[in-house]
Amino acid sequence: MPRRLTTLLISGASALLATLAIASPAAAVTPAERLSVLSSWTQTSASSYNSWNSARVNRAPWTEYNFNWSTDYCSSSPDNPLGFTFNLGCYRHDFGYRNYKAVGQFSANKSRLDSAFYQDLKRVCTTYNSVVRPACYSLAWTYYQAVSIFGSVAAVQQADIDRAARMKAQAESAPR
Repeated sequence: MPRRLTTLLISGASALLATLAIASPAAAVTPAERLSVLSSWTQTSASSYNSWNSARVNRAPWTEYNFNWSTDYCSSSPDNPLGFTFNLGCYRHDFGYRNYKAVGQFSANKSRLDSAFYQDLKRVCTTYNSVVRPACYSLAWTYYQAVSIFGSVAAVQQADIDRAARMKAQAESAPR
């Protein structure tokens, strides 16, 4: 009987320790780990965008990283100019800007963040038919120039959107 009692006590203690290990908080995320994830989500590639977007949709596993997920999308410029869906590209751009600023690494990463933004917008453009795609590319370039020069797409002027609208209308009305 003592042997059976010992076995029960050991297995009970093991179960309790396992429960405590699972219930205890994980080690805090280090600044290097945070920067590594941030970097992986702000590259110019489609896979980087897809990883960021998956995390955006399911933030729970990333809570301890304390990322700033706030956005105003494309600031005061249209989020979906002429129907081209730029809002998520603007969102990821905001994510990069806000989080690199929070860790004091913005200046070293701004150019890449702006380039990733431009690549995101161009990928959006490839989803439209070849007739209107040049207008989309024109707006993507305009939005990119605004962030690379001024740091915000708020610098996009109505004249820029009007020019792309004329391009789009001409392309759509041209005989095929």
